[in-house]
Amino acid sequence: MSKPKAIALFCGAGGLSLGFKRAGYDVLFATDINHHALASYSAYFPDTRVFKGDIGDLQPSSLPSNVDILLGGAPCQGFSSAGQQFWDDPRNNLLSEYVRVLDALRPKWFLMENVEGLLTAWKGQYLCECVKAMLSLGYNVCLEKLYAHSYGIPQRRKRVVLVGNRLGHIFKFPPASHNVSGAIFRKSEATFMQATSDLPPASTDISATLEYSTPAQNELQEILRLNTTQVKQHFFLPQGAEQQARIEILEPGQTMKDLPPEMQHVSFRRRANRRVCDGTPTEKRGGAPSGIKRLFPDEPALTITGAAMREFVHPKENRTLSLRECARLQTFPDDFHFFGSTAAALQQIANAVPPLLAEQIGLQIKKEFGFSLVYIPKRPHFEFVLTQSNGMSPALRRTELLLKELISDEARQLKLFEKTKRYVLS
Repeated sequence: MSKPKAIALFCGAGGLSLGFKRAGYDVLFATDINHHALASYSAYFPDTRVFKGDIGDLQPSSLPSNVDILLGGAPCQGFSSAGQQFWDDPRNNLLSEYVRVLDALRPKWFLMENVEGLLTAWKGQYLCECVKAMLSLGYNVCLEKLYAHSYGIPQRRKRVVLVGNRLGHIFKFPPASHNVSGAIFRKSEATFMQATSDLPPASTDISATLEYSTPAQNELQEILRLNTTQVKQHFFLPQGAEQQARIEILEPGQTMKDLPPEMQHVSFRRRANRRVCDGTPTEKRGGAPSGIKRLFPDEPALTITGAAMREFVHPKENRTLSLRECARLQTFPDDFHFFGSTAAALQQIANAVPPLLAEQIGLQIKKEFGFSLVYIPKRPHFEFVLTQSNGMSPALRRTELLLKELISDEARQLKLFEKTKRYVLS
């Protein structure tokens, strides 16, 4: 049988694409506006046609037809009023363009990934507008906040994933393979050292090519090595004398606040009491800064961000993380090269969906559900899981109520679907 066909919007360096490629999909086309990310993507996916530019300039007529799945997550650029005013706001343009392409191609499936802040952005109404747009096109939608470390990713990463299909399937995400509650991290196989202990000593030479010093010691390392004998981009950024002194004092799990007051950075002391109010927009989240933090060796790492090489300290060595360690914690293989400056390369890694997580979702779609029509529902099905926690913040509770209203008030919501469809898709 031929491979399922995929298209990737907002593809970045290719985390989603790599996962679905490993799951047996053929990624025919990808697009992004970032030229460094596309350079990385093109080098690893030479057979995929790429388009660099604004998604608004993308004409669906130029895309492959009979697509099985549309991949990608439109970044949240802003928050505005609900209803038709939401789609008028230029800050929401990327989401409306995603919907435009989805409507034009009508793939059998779609997958949309976004940051955790999407759940409470603009008091939950941003997410509601996303869901209504998908439902208005006749897609059954399943929404869930996924915990990457529960799928064997050596990193505590929470992301919102929406999966939809127009075939009548009631999609379920793959069951978690790792426990994520209680005293779990010291028993986990997805830890920092499990992912990185076979790497040779890191270098400060950006261009250095290093030989592996030890055999792969577990299945995850074997996946990341892919039978290669060398590793590139395994470099870290040297620190100044003052910062290096801070690093050498920190124990695993400690941060800047655990240092003597005289060693704490001035800006840290100034911002240390900052707190994030519930429902703070995505771009303003973060809470009080940790400054620098030494990771635990026997736990999943913290979420890899664009500051990881500056703020995260190796569990056992007195240095910050290398670029390759960040890539491994995101489950990119060692032969995946990231183009651009160090900052540009790290941002590509940080923005990506972990390929190993994407692969598991891709396999779940292909093996458990498939691409054949089951039935055409009179009204699209929608279900969601906003958290795996027993508790729920007031902001998240507000989102839950909005989504429940979307499901329960059928007569009113059918009118909303029609209004959304006329406005967004006309």
